[in-house]
Amino acid sequence: MRNWAKCALAVYLSVQARKATGTPQFPIGLSLAPVPEFAENYCPQFAPLYPKTHHDIDEVLEDVYGTEDFLLEVVNAMQAVVRIPTESYDDFGPVGEDPRWQSFVTFHAELERLFPLVHRKLRATKVNKHAPVFHWQGTDDTLLPVLLTGHIDVVPVEPATLDLWEHPPYSGYYDGTWLWGRGSCDDKPDVVSLLRVSTISLQGFTPRRSFVFAFGIDEESAGYAGAYHISQYLEETYGRNGFAAILDEGLTYGTRYGGDVIFATPCTAEKGYFDLRIEISTLGGHSSVPPRHTAIGMLASVITLLEAHPHETVLSREGTAFQELQCAASYGPEVPDVIRRLVKAAVDDDKALEQLQTAFLEWQPAAAAEISTTQAVDIVFGGVKVNALPEKVTAIVNHRIAEHSSVRELQERTAKILKPVAERYNLTLDAFGKNMTTGGSGRLALSDAFGTALEPSPVTPTGHSPPYVLLAGTIVEAMRKKFGAGGPKVVVQPTLALGNTDTKRYWNLTRHIFRYSHISADALYNGAHTINEAIKPTAVVEKIGFHTKFILNWDEADI
Repeated sequence: MRNWAKCALAVYLSVQARKATGTPQFPIGLSLAPVPEFAENYCPQFAPLYPKTHHDIDEVLEDVYGTEDFLLEVVNAMQAVVRIPTESYDDFGPVGEDPRWQSFVTFHAELERLFPLVHRKLRATKVNKHAPVFHWQGTDDTLLPVLLTGHIDVVPVEPATLDLWEHPPYSGYYDGTWLWGRGSCDDKPDVVSLLRVSTISLQGFTPRRSFVFAFGIDEESAGYAGAYHISQYLEETYGRNGFAAILDEGLTYGTRYGGDVIFATPCTAEKGYFDLRIEISTLGGHSSVPPRHTAIGMLASVITLLEAHPHETVLSREGTAFQELQCAASYGPEVPDVIRRLVKAAVDDDKALEQLQTAFLEWQPAAAAEISTTQAVDIVFGGVKVNALPEKVTAIVNHRIAEHSSVRELQERTAKILKPVAERYNLTLDAFGKNMTTGGSGRLALSDAFGTALEPSPVTPTGHSPPYVLLAGTIVEAMRKKFGAGGPKVVVQPTLALGNTDTKRYWNLTRHIFRYSHISADALYNGAHTINEAIKPTAVVEKIGFHTKFILNWDEADI
């Protein structure tokens, strides 16, 4: 993921669905579990969903997955894939030309060694030379296939941090508890899990429904070489909206609100994305005769003005953050009482909604990133000589666009804020190709820095939507098997991700996109994208069990 908290979205109108009465109609195997009245109204939960037709296969595999031999098999596979430095670079050259792609060739060879049955039984394709796609053909072509995804690339290791790693970043060292190395958390567990699950055919399983496994190769940068080409290939093969659902990497599960209630947090939407390039061009000259404001001074004014105008926070009833709050208020042991009361009242009371936003941000100040467009000035450069006036200076500002906003709204707002600066310094303002002011002292240009603008994603239907019910029921069943009948309460909470996964390229394939990693938060040593990335291999075994149930449940469902 580009950030561990990976998911972003446009607006999902779910209020009417939550208010709906009557008994929902579910496909085979799906049913509601009885829940408290308050919670059912505001955060419906669902019964454990376990395979029925494939129950015997599921039971046999659970026994296999619980053995020490299977754990060691997973350790060996994880070590093998972590040891290959499939680093993803922002300046990657084209596939087939940049020699840094060679590590992906090595990685494919290792996958073939580790999973020979997969390569014999499933139809394997390499999209754009290096992005592997595996087709598991079902017997019933009337059922839409399900796509399960991950990525094989990792963020590069900063050479200056090598001495800070407890074990070398590509060692795959296993100390009996933790397996160390770049990619051990993000995202090679999904690769190992999905390819290992496909061997359930050894138990006599032949799917009714087709399943497709696809792995990106540059998710950590642009996703263009991998997911973009995968998306085009899959649409050509299966058609637009040709999949019943997509499951990609995402957030973990854990006790988010104190106590022993476990919250599983599938991301059902992603924020948008925009990198703003600000460029000021002025006449140069000798520094001994400077103007009152150099281009760098003008740029400083621009940055100061932007930071003085943060984007407005908006807690909307139609937004994912409101759904999150409803689940937190319904089940979170340590959620403040004022939040609980306001969440219930805010469903149809505008004043209560305003009060809830204030209380929410007082309780969790970092939540402002969820309900507003964020801006971060990350790059500034300009000037070449201490005695020469700078002629061109640049800043790049990263934005994650709130689900209630858009790229266009962001651009228009930015131009409006910065127009007075252009007028003050007598600069021509070129805002995203539109001339807004004319000045004689230089030029202020605003543009999309890298051509990577992304709208907030479509929102995955939740509530009683059958694909969501199937996911939620599978999560609850996997937890029940882990903790036993007397284990902790498990709540499935639709969540907004602040970053983007490869699913940003897959909107054309289905409305039902889930970004969720079935791994406990305490199974990750130090998170991702940092030193000492490590995972407990037992968590990878658990992920394999979850993926198994997910596939078996989907195979039985007439969705």
